[in-house]
Amino acid sequence: MAPQPRIRGRQAHTPGSTYLAYTPNGKKLITVGVDNFCRIFSTGSDDEPVTVDDCQENNTAIASTNGFFVAGSEDGTVSQYSLENNKLEKILVRTSLPVRDVALSPDGNWVAVASDELVVKVVNTEDMTQVQYLRDQNRGVKHVSFDKTGSHLAVSCTDGNIYMYSLSSEDPNMIRKVEGMIMSIDSDAEATSKVLWHPDGRAFATPTVSRDVQVMSFSDWERQKAFRTDHSADITAAAWSPNGAILATTSSDLNLYLWDTKSQKLLTKFDDMKATVLAMAWHPTENILSYTNNDGELFIHSDIVPSEHASLLSQAVQPAPFFHDPSEGRSGNATKPLTNGTKQTLPERRARRDGTPDSLDDILGPDAISDDEMDDFVEDDDGAGYAPAVNSHGKRTNGHLGALHSPSSKRRVHGSSSFAPEIHEAFQPGSTPWRGNRRYLCLNLVGFVWTVSQEQSHHTVTVEFYDREFHRDFHFTDPWLYDKACLNENGTLFSSQPKGDTPAIVYYRPHETWTTRTDWRTELPKGESVTAIALSESYIVVTTSANYVRIYTLFGLPFRIYRQKSSPAVTCAAWRDYVLTVGNGPVGGDGMCQLQYTIENVKRDEVYQSEDTVALTPKSTLSSVFFSDDGDPYIYDSTGVLLTLLHWRTSAQARWVPMLDTTLLSRLSTGQKQETYWPVAVANRKFHCIILKGQDKHPYFPRPILSEFDFQLPLSGPKPPAKDPDAMHEDEDEAQDPQTDQLRLEHTLLLSSTLHTQLSSTLSSTRPSSAQRLALQQFDSAVDKTLLQLIAAECLAGEDRGMKALEMAGLLHDSDGMMLERAGKIAQRYGRDLLRDKIGELAERRLAEREEEEE
Repeated sequence: MAPQPRIRGRQAHTPGSTYLAYTPNGKKLITVGVDNFCRIFSTGSDDEPVTVDDCQENNTAIASTNGFFVAGSEDGTVSQYSLENNKLEKILVRTSLPVRDVALSPDGNWVAVASDELVVKVVNTEDMTQVQYLRDQNRGVKHVSFDKTGSHLAVSCTDGNIYMYSLSSEDPNMIRKVEGMIMSIDSDAEATSKVLWHPDGRAFATPTVSRDVQVMSFSDWERQKAFRTDHSADITAAAWSPNGAILATTSSDLNLYLWDTKSQKLLTKFDDMKATVLAMAWHPTENILSYTNNDGELFIHSDIVPSEHASLLSQAVQPAPFFHDPSEGRSGNATKPLTNGTKQTLPERRARRDGTPDSLDDILGPDAISDDEMDDFVEDDDGAGYAPAVNSHGKRTNGHLGALHSPSSKRRVHGSSSFAPEIHEAFQPGSTPWRGNRRYLCLNLVGFVWTVSQEQSHHTVTVEFYDREFHRDFHFTDPWLYDKACLNENGTLFSSQPKGDTPAIVYYRPHETWTTRTDWRTELPKGESVTAIALSESYIVVTTSANYVRIYTLFGLPFRIYRQKSSPAVTCAAWRDYVLTVGNGPVGGDGMCQLQYTIENVKRDEVYQSEDTVALTPKSTLSSVFFSDDGDPYIYDSTGVLLTLLHWRTSAQARWVPMLDTTLLSRLSTGQKQETYWPVAVANRKFHCIILKGQDKHPYFPRPILSEFDFQLPLSGPKPPAKDPDAMHEDEDEAQDPQTDQLRLEHTLLLSSTLHTQLSSTLSSTRPSSAQRLALQQFDSAVDKTLLQLIAAECLAGEDRGMKALEMAGLLHDSDGMMLERAGKIAQRYGRDLLRDKIGELAERRLAEREEEEE
């Protein structure tokens, strides 16, 4: 068969993954891609397409009606756009992980959202508070597809199974799990596993692992005929013609085939595709097949079906390719007849509620609740906040504001006056959620631990180190399905959750040993799950769902157990003998539980801070908590601020001090970069993190590169980082930019003072090393040197700034009078005689005070 001539494509978007959808009437074709705009093409017109600018980046899916279209993106946003004014109408729903596919019901009233989350959300396009949740998947979802009636939804999961749901009742019901038909693939793979409903409504087809397209009967779930394709790589897109007479398939082998549905024979082939096609759509009425590829191109292929076969498109809806027609029945059991080629799963679909195509009965069925009862039906089942709380007067409360919810917390609606506080979810510092079949369990400055899901039977865990000369990487099969890990120089700690009759497990594996076997494993009481774990040089800490804090020695000896006061538990951290635990406390003014922390010395059995408040701004959440390499507590919150805890060894004196606001970094001052920062550690008085580009929320594979930033207290907007205090000299009294230099000196002064306070507190409670003593002297000296530079700047500014300069002189530590003497010389150098005299009087008073103290 001779290949067809190649057609010319249009550069619709920036090179990258691009997707498309026709409106049902075929008048418009919409495309989305990796850039932040959508394109609307008019069928039969060579005019430039209409561009919709207010879109998200990295779009992954699109679906359309005649009046609007819906697009999903990797940042978890599903947006609805009007085709009348070509503008963004609203954001329908958000997911915490990337969206992979969207599908609209035939009447356009519901959109199904597939994402890397375990839950598929079906959202009403008119009232986004009406949400149905499909929960039977145990992995992320690759595709979703409505049948012709809109009463069934096929969910293609990355675990290699199809989950078929009925949406004809109040609660969605999974009616079938189809195994062994689609392949298990990563959610971001180019290959497809989408369910293709045949237009006659009685069957569906899917690509298989053998690169065929298998047809299955929807009535008896039996496999029917298959299209034995010649593709040499995984199928990336497929589509039935509007009447089901032709099937189009394409693959990453850059071939596109058209097949006769009745005979499963090849009609024609196109074997010189430029790039991998990711999406295909037939025009609803014309001989046109349009497709987009992974290079940002759109192809509108007119007369794609050769003239000798074009009559196939003009026929009525063709039957699905069955070995046997289920409508004829088997063993005397005939199935119900079709109405206009469409299966009526409900008695006449309740007459479509007087014929209105946008009736809720199309989705909810004959037993659906009434409109008045709808408020009672909508529950925020997954805690995502899409169903607004309603008070006894039918008004929305402030509970609809987007805050972090616990999966177990449900908001009461309509008719209930009870208040449900919003609790902070438990998390493990340094871990990431599942993305595809892998995730990081731990990532820090020592190395990283990651796991790969091998279906439900086991995982494979890998531990890698940055310093491979000191430690060797290792890899093992994990039948316990560990979901948390900690890593330090001494060993690796794991924990798993209870499953069935198997209790939660804590497992510790040291890196070095001088005996035969020193790793150990212990089980928690039945029904008790692990919320967070921590590992120090001396102890292992486990917080649990029973609000117990369980502390073990490194070799498995239970050392302490007590119940945490603030609950539910959120997270924990450890360093040497110190343990920090965080839990939910009293409800704050924003409706969220305030987080409370406790710090104790386990060895001495001393509590330094008991149930003190974690300082977060309203509606912000805690992202990470850890100790620095010097043993100081740090937190990082969702607003991008790194804070440390000063005076934490003194009861009731602790305070949270911001050390870095990443939103004020100079690299973001131009507004051209869109990036966030994933916290890793604080070491050598620097913030170590992973830079996340665009809409990414967590690092992914391949292993990301660590970056570091100096501390920068939020005194003003983005500015250059402070100079090294040791490199400063008192004669640096002139600057290229006086205002910038003034800000730099003020920042250096406050930062040096804060670090001095932090280190002096540590040295007062521990045995200081020579390096620590030297560092404390350097911070002390940096404070005085910076004050002298600021005094010089004030003297240079004019005589009227003398009072501020005298105030600065009063802040000098000046244990021996040398610093005040230098301050007087600076004033004399700039001719500020009155200031010099005032500084001299201050020096005399201080000398007299020292003499009185000595007496």
